[in-house]
This record gives sequence, structure tokens and C-alpha cells, in this order.
Amino acid sequence: MKTVIHKAETRGHANHGWLDSYHTFSFAGYYEPYRVHFGLLRVLNDDVVKGGMGFGQHPHDNMEIVSIPLRGALEHRDNTGGHAIIKSGEVQIMSAGSGIAHSEKNASASEEVNFLQIWVFPKERNIQPRYEQRVFAKADRVNKLQTVVSPGKENGALWINQDAWFSLADISQGTSLEYTLRKKGSGVYVFVIEGTVTIGTQALNKRDGLGIYDTEGFVMEANQDTEVLLMEVPMNGIER
Repeated sequence: MKTVIHKAETRGHANHGWLDSYHTFSFAGYYEPYRVHFGLLRVLNDDVVKGGMGFGQHPHDNMEIVSIPLRGALEHRDNTGGHAIIKSGEVQIMSAGSGIAHSEKNASASEEVNFLQIWVFPKERNIQPRYEQRVFAKADRVNKLQTVVSPGKENGALWINQDAWFSLADISQGTSLEYTLRKKGSGVYVFVIEGTVTIGTQALNKRDGLGIYDTEGFVMEANQDTEVLLMEVPMNGIER
């Protein structure tokens, strides 16, 4: 098993006043040549947006974009006519495909929203743009993996245009949980949302990330009540 560790305090950071953003991988003004991506996982941003503020309409193409609110709510609009509010407990995916323009704004005028913005390189280019979101019950991830994104919509997961699987888990203190990779040649990026967890000899704290590859699986042991996001993606195949 091979690993790459990204401690929370080593992430890129940009505070624009209305937006306070931490970048696990190179993004915007933050660039580190050894932290451009993990396999086909390109962006993992931890964003806090002040009330009444947000990202104005801007374009994307040929990228799978997943948003996971941790607290608060986001208002989504796009040029296909899509309009929705996404809240904590929901997951949103947008296939930018051949091209889409969208805005993401804090749905509240006073409360902050904290969300994860994640980009994955697509499997097929220039597909028809699409948008989807879904509620995922927290009770269904207690001491087990809850698949929220997959290439096959398994168990109600959101479809992604890539051989990728996103899973959430709430692991109770002292509990171990095993992850088995779905596809040979893939890797898993583990991101700790809250709590602390140990994988092998590596202890991970809140907002730490660990990329794991060249293995068939691994075990996570929670040192306290812990919430984790696991993103399994192909480790090669980028053609840009």
C-alpha cells in the first residue's frame, strides 16, 4: 500500500473576505507542482461563504463537479434553467460536459455556508451538461459506508461520468471500518470532515487528507466519533 499525506495546515488558503477557502490541491492562486491532483481527483476545496454572498455565473466544461454542504445551504442556478437550494445532508453533482454556466450563492442572507467543492476529470468528454442533487440520510452511514456518487447509481447514488465512487461514513469512537476498492488501478482519497481516524500507522485529524493506492483495501479505526469522505478514482487516464 502506498500513501500520500496532506495535513490540514499544509493546504493552500485564500481569504477574500466574502469567501474563506482552503485548497487541498493546486487551485487559483495556490500552486504546488507536487499537489496538482490525486489520480483523476483534481480539486478539493473547503469553502466558507458569508451570508448573502457567492460565486457569480461562470463557465465550466468537461469536469465532474460535486458539492457537499457541511452546514448551511447553497442556491444553485445555471443556464440550462436549473435552480435549486442544496442543504446540509444533500449532495449535488454537475456534469459540465460540453459547457455550462452556473452560479453558487449562500442561500442565507445572514448565516455562513460551509461546503466541499470537488472536481473530477470526466470519463467521456463533451457530453450533454446535467445537474442532479439528492438527500442522503445520516442514519444510513453510521458505522458503515454510504455511497453517494457512483458510475452506476447504486443504491440511489448520484451518477458520475467517471469510474469513481464517493462514500460518506460516520464512525463511532473505537469502531473499525474496512474499505475495499471497487476497481483495480484506482486509489482512494480519504478526507476527514470531523474527528480523528487511524489508517495503518497514519493518524488523521480534522480536514487532513490521505491518498491511498496500490492496495486492494484498508481499515479505518476511529479514535473519536469521526465523519469521513472517501473518494475512489482512477489513478491514471488524464489526457489534457
